[in-house]
Amino acid sequence: MKPVSKDFLGIHLRDLPYFRAMLRAVEARFYQDVELPGPTLDLGCGDGDFAEIAFERRLEVGLDPWAEPLAEAHQRGVYQGLVRADAARMPFPSGYFASAVSNSVLEHIPHLDQVILETGRVMKPGGMFYFCVPNHNFNPNLWGASFFRSLGFSGLQKSYTHLYDRVARHQHLDSPETWQARLEKAGFEIIRSWHYFSPDALHVLEWGHIFGLPSLFVKKITGRWHLVQSSWNFAITRRLVQRFYDEPVPQPSGTCTFYTARKVN
Repeated sequence: MKPVSKDFLGIHLRDLPYFRAMLRAVEARFYQDVELPGPTLDLGCGDGDFAEIAFERRLEVGLDPWAEPLAEAHQRGVYQGLVRADAARMPFPSGYFASAVSNSVLEHIPHLDQVILETGRVMKPGGMFYFCVPNHNFNPNLWGASFFRSLGFSGLQKSYTHLYDRVARHQHLDSPETWQARLEKAGFEIIRSWHYFSPDALHVLEWGHIFGLPSLFVKKITGRWHLVQSSWNFAITRRLVQRFYDEPVPQPSGTCTFYTARKVN
């Protein structure tokens, strides 16, 4: 990756709970190396927070099925247009978009194969699709799963993994081979992919679901994740997570994967 001038970690720590911040900061750096010719689709744009930080221009379309995050995205003003729709039935003509992004969204979609087929339909030939997802290394490397496995408690290991998937709303944690077959069926070819976010980084993310509960309370009351957004308030946290932000890529046992795919037909 080329060096970046923006302090993605600091910005995300200010806006999000630390465990989400360090992962989103790592991912934001990846998009600094790609070209996004318009029109660009942000598939599963949510509240627009990530796009506001990661991209230097307003993307043409943010699409999401949920009204509440779209209302936040509208307030941020980071998209030229917002569409509420199921990504398996997008209201766009075939070959409309020259590029698309989807950041840590696709793993949550039950009908994923239909969504990827539809994404292929609305992409121009030669259009680039950039996305990242947790992968097949994710659940086996959860701290809780590893702990119960080391004790020989396979039932508790499975229960813990199932609980985590429910909390994280995971529907798919797929290998590159699975993704290659899915993308090829939709007319894409994978140009590049790499694993990132080590098992140690995953453990910090995992424990953050507990330590981040106070931030959730603040969010419910104030609409913000933190009462104080000054950098001094995150100095200790930053020192603890900086090394995970600085991890080299690729990570051979990385628990997430970034894909660059091109529409070929």
